[in-house]
Amino acid sequence: MADDVPLDEPLDPDLAGVLRGLAADELAWRDRACGFVQAEVLPHIAGWWERAEYPAHLVPRLGALDLLRDGVDVDGCPHQSRLAAGLATAELNRGDGSVAAIAGVQGGLVLRAIALLGSPAQQEQWLGPLARGEKVGAFALTEPAHGSDSVTLEARARPVTGGGWVLDGEKKWIGNGAGGDLTVVWARVTAGEEEGRVRGFLVPQSSPGYSAEPIRGKLSLRAIHQAHVRLDGVELAADAVLPGAHAFRDAGAVLIATRLTVAWSALGQATACYETAVHYAQAREQFGRPLAATQLVQARLARMLAAITQLQTLLVQLSREADAGRLSEAAASVAKYSGTRTARAVAADARDLLGGNGILIGNRVARHFADVEALHTFEGTESVQELLIGRHITGRSAF
Repeated sequence: MADDVPLDEPLDPDLAGVLRGLAADELAWRDRACGFVQAEVLPHIAGWWERAEYPAHLVPRLGALDLLRDGVDVDGCPHQSRLAAGLATAELNRGDGSVAAIAGVQGGLVLRAIALLGSPAQQEQWLGPLARGEKVGAFALTEPAHGSDSVTLEARARPVTGGGWVLDGEKKWIGNGAGGDLTVVWARVTAGEEEGRVRGFLVPQSSPGYSAEPIRGKLSLRAIHQAHVRLDGVELAADAVLPGAHAFRDAGAVLIATRLTVAWSALGQATACYETAVHYAQAREQFGRPLAATQLVQARLARMLAAITQLQTLLVQLSREADAGRLSEAAASVAKYSGTRTARAVAADARDLLGGNGILIGNRVARHFADVEALHTFEGTESVQELLIGRHITGRSAF
């Protein structure tokens, strides 16, 4: 096989036709994201990923293409359905998980939190600049000691005379948390009428007492900076608090919506691995014939395509439910649980099919194989999703 055989040309794995029947305006979001990936991500991503280099210049570019909103309505921007947003998300992930995570944090978490929970003044100040990529946002919920049990977070918000706040604590694994502009910080109130409640705050990253350092040594999502954030007496005015955020369930409302986004992300990663496997099998010869003419290889490709087809069908339906306002927490968990498990299996098959070439960063599969592991943890681990689904089935909480 020649070294210059392209492994990243798009294929059409829509065997059941679930995507071909969608509206033209929804497919247009997918095609726009695909064009961006082919021209501006895939030619460079292997180097960015290997060097752990954050391509910050892509943020305003994503904003110019209107690919930073994840279906959140922003004044001056056309309406984007959750289905259209999912299609775009899958394409960005088909290119690279790190680049897609930049958009996912900005739109799925930060924009959504301000749109759902912010005041009109906060929305006017932040939604447009974030959607256009003029400002970069982060969402700080996870802590060094609290990931799956983030409901027990320890970051503290102390009310002060005059209505302001002082924040102390630490956050970890915060995408865009270093070198950005704004962080949505979740903290527990330590005094007053709301003592013990969890509230959300808009914290400029330039605030005195806010410090953040990118986490080094990652084997996954290497082209996005995820930060360890420290809050040391960060003083905020009264209007920094999100008025719609009074409890952890309000943070949970944001996460429920983004679980569907994560599932679409998994579809994109799985599609990338499938495409690479097909191209490689056609070009690589072993024992005097192409791998594609081998029964075991065809069986693996069939297994990949069947899994992708099932996931496409599920996500299109659940996105329609989301657009109708009917997406339940349990359904969102089913999407995330099914999506990342499928992507893991497809990535493993593709990696094995490529043999030794499967561990080369430039051959695409290795990046996705690693990045799917991070995706599998986003917005609640597999075990957390199982417990959320189990609670829906039985009516009993096993947390």
